[in-house]
Amino acid sequence: MAKVELKQPIVDTIAGEVKDAASVVLVDYRGLTVAQDTELRKQLRDAGIIYKVYKNTMMKRAFEGTEYAALEEHLAGPSAIAISKEDATAPARILCKFAKDAKALELKAGVIEGAVYDTAGLTELSKIPSREELLSKLLGSLQSPITNFARVIKQIAEQGGEVAAEEAPATEEAPAAEAPAEETAEATEE
Repeated sequence: MAKVELKQPIVDTIAGEVKDAASVVLVDYRGLTVAQDTELRKQLRDAGIIYKVYKNTMMKRAFEGTEYAALEEHLAGPSAIAISKEDATAPARILCKFAKDAKALELKAGVIEGAVYDTAGLTELSKIPSREELLSKLLGSLQSPITNFARVIKQIAEQGGEVAAEEAPATEEAPAAEAPAEETAEATEE
């Protein structure tokens, strides 16, 4: 078998992984300790992100004719690829956060939802909260006015209930007290 035939399944695997990806990020992993690399892989796996090391030539062949072809210029030196199918900002967010503690990890570039980003762009994108966080903030914003309105109504009802309870006996006693006075006034007139 020729070397090309042996490498073609790997190229096809890479092409299949990036085919429907929401984002692809390239990193230079040189200098990471085994413990750091293991922790990084665990964090990425937990987030549903594919993280693998491939030869640059195989990634170049897999990227040909796709929106990821712009990453070819960044394929120099050892490269690892992080691929997310669902959350577009997850790889950038996790890798940037991890790179703060592990200075050896360097982001190279990435394609997120069709747009190419350099290291600075990936750093800015990493600041965007996850979809779940954004949805929970939206839900909180929608519930806040309703919750505040309910609290105000409850406070008014509690205050109004006490006032009405205090006023009610006074109004009931007053007519009863007036009635005997009226009867005595009528009795004296007769």
